[in-house]
Amino acid sequence: MLLNNFSDFILEAGTDEAGRGCLAGPVTAAAVILPQEFTSELLNDSKQLSEKAREKLKPIIENEAIAFHVVHLEPKIIDKINILNASIKAMQECIINLNTTPEYIIVDGNRFKQVNDIPHSCIVKGDSKYLSIAAASVLAKTYRDEYMDRIHEEFPMYNWKKNKGYPTAEHREAILKYGVTKYHRISFRLLPEQLKLEF
Repeated sequence: MLLNNFSDFILEAGTDEAGRGCLAGPVTAAAVILPQEFTSELLNDSKQLSEKAREKLKPIIENEAIAFHVVHLEPKIIDKINILNASIKAMQECIINLNTTPEYIIVDGNRFKQVNDIPHSCIVKGDSKYLSIAAASVLAKTYRDEYMDRIHEEFPMYNWKKNKGYPTAEHREAILKYGVTKYHRISFRLLPEQLKLEF
């Protein structure tokens, strides 16, 4: 059973990101403040849920949340500041853009940089422990999946509709065959060592 609050504060925001390990597309973060009385039997870490369950939860979270915000950070920013910093930056931007300022922030994972003067705690596997982080993980995943479905239309040969930009064998074969796009993260190892081009 997931818990409501980590701190003693009422306005506690949970934040999480999706797409960190992808070769293409943005890293997407979400922040959510849930009411203290919020309950859900279905809500869990987005990785544990089916696509259907995530789609069912998305409007429930959006309708019941006190505040939520989602941010996409593009590959060129990821390439410039690295994926860890981009993930943190995306989560910080979500917090800053909430229409209600949280009194406390709980973050999935073990790294974060303070936003304004709001106290925070990093919680490893927080998305399977606290409702607000789980809700943020669901929004980050569903919004990012929708984004990847849209850019799939532009470059269908990479099949982002299915792989969402993750390093599947099919995605890597397409990179080898067609090269990279503006949506690929150039700073990532896009191909395994044995497929490096010979000069």
